[in-house]
Amino acid sequence: METEKLLLVSRGAEPADLVFRNAKLVNVFSNEVYLTDVAIKEDRIAGIGKGYVGVKEIDLDGKYLCPGFIDAHVHIESSMVPPREFARVVIPHGVTTVISDPHEIANVLGLEGIRFMLQDAKYGPMSMFVDAPSCVPATNMETSGSQLEFYDLATLLNNPWVIGLGEVMNYPGVVYGDRRVLQKIKVYEGKPIDGHAPGVKGKELNAYIAAGVGSDHECVDLNEAMEKLRLGMTIFIREATGAKNLDALKGLFNKDTIDRVCLCTDDRHPHDLEDDGSINYIIKSAIKAGADPLLAIKAGTINPARYFGLTDRGAIAPGRRADLIVFSDLQSPEPEMVFYGGKLAAENGKMLDWEQPTQTNKTRGTMNVRLDKLNFSIPAKSEMMRVIETIPDQLVTHHLIEKALVQDGMAIADPSRDIIKLAVVERHFGTGKVGLGFIKGFGLKQGAIAGTVAHDHHNIVVAGADDLSMELAVREIIAMQGGMVVVGPQGVLAKLPLPIAGLMSDQPIDVVRQQYDALISANKTLGSSLVDPFMALSFMALSVIPSLKLTDLGLVDVDKFELTELFV
Repeated sequence: METEKLLLVSRGAEPADLVFRNAKLVNVFSNEVYLTDVAIKEDRIAGIGKGYVGVKEIDLDGKYLCPGFIDAHVHIESSMVPPREFARVVIPHGVTTVISDPHEIANVLGLEGIRFMLQDAKYGPMSMFVDAPSCVPATNMETSGSQLEFYDLATLLNNPWVIGLGEVMNYPGVVYGDRRVLQKIKVYEGKPIDGHAPGVKGKELNAYIAAGVGSDHECVDLNEAMEKLRLGMTIFIREATGAKNLDALKGLFNKDTIDRVCLCTDDRHPHDLEDDGSINYIIKSAIKAGADPLLAIKAGTINPARYFGLTDRGAIAPGRRADLIVFSDLQSPEPEMVFYGGKLAAENGKMLDWEQPTQTNKTRGTMNVRLDKLNFSIPAKSEMMRVIETIPDQLVTHHLIEKALVQDGMAIADPSRDIIKLAVVERHFGTGKVGLGFIKGFGLKQGAIAGTVAHDHHNIVVAGADDLSMELAVREIIAMQGGMVVVGPQGVLAKLPLPIAGLMSDQPIDVVRQQYDALISANKTLGSSLVDPFMALSFMALSVIPSLKLTDLGLVDVDKFELTELFV
């Protein structure tokens, strides 16, 4: 839109396209709410105050008018649908802008995957900005489908939708001056550089921040968050499906620290998105936990806009985008109407029809597995072995030493002690590599579960009570060209195909949700008590979150940041 057209409406010389009358405006600049009118011209806010006339007028009759919510850090791939379908879910919940880090698909398809995400989001009713993935692969202790160096990431700099560098997960590489990691930070110097530093403190934290990293979303307690905040970091409070940190960090919702706080969902599965929502859920939960509603809303609107330099959104002010939410209860801000660029996009929790071009975006196949190399047997080299222990609602794990159950010279699963076998099968280059270990905390009594969502390399990860079930699960995933599966004594019990890079479905999210619910139900019949075993499983292969994880190259002692032996 030409500025001259906007100014004509701003000064009252021409009628606005739309005027909201009698709105309780949520002002994130002054931290106050007051009754006023708001005038819209095309996709911009033209003016605030009485006296504007609109071609169309909506009397809000004292309802609240708030800026659209902004998700400061999300991996859209974890919703198991591509960006346009993801938008259909989050827009009704008031999320009009997301900062996506597509390092999941980039670890499978490289730059091709990033371009797929940008193209898919292009015409959707949501603004998707991208942080260029900094860790493809995340470490050298895994086999990813691609490798992006600083010169690859530099090719994205001129794209206006690429606004920063994604979470720098290789924090030891930063702290100890790894040249390849620092080159990527240097390329994006002057732009937002997101962090990933679980448990990093003291001098190592100083070094990490000194390299240029500006945020962190891995804090699990208030002391950790305050140390990082005092050193200049912006803290992203995360409420994901697998990691929930709001309760531990709710103390940050105060006037002294709130300006350095943003909200993010990181990884959120379809059932959470559909049932609870996204940033709106975090805001409502924060308010319920005692936060001032205006401070909670700031963390989900103007704060991420400021951090990422998005000066055209995040607040209701002249010249800013007309991304707006209408709701009735400040103590529980549930969107009743959502406007994206001045157009009504969702009403009463339902997405309205939004004109979009036919989907022609495709990706190549990504399942390259040496079936002749599938072997899950583990010769016992000692009586004692390392075991990964899951922690409910957290991504970190414990590093246990347990006695092995040995049969005919082989270490086998021991469901009676809740110890089952875990394997990671390389699927990108047909190397035949299979990492083997054991895991505790899944509660699986029989059968196996498997999936191609395995952060961040996204090889096939499979957990099971016996080798035959594990092999059947892997073969079924290959047949689906990626996805998730539950196998019981009678065979395949439930499955969810994910043909887009082994990460996303080409079906509507409600279909994906039904298939995912079937997986959860089938898993319970095998004895597991985990609320979301596939989210937990997907992070057991992530070699940058303490303490013990497994990749296709073997067990990773994340605290020492090195591969380690299974047997002690």
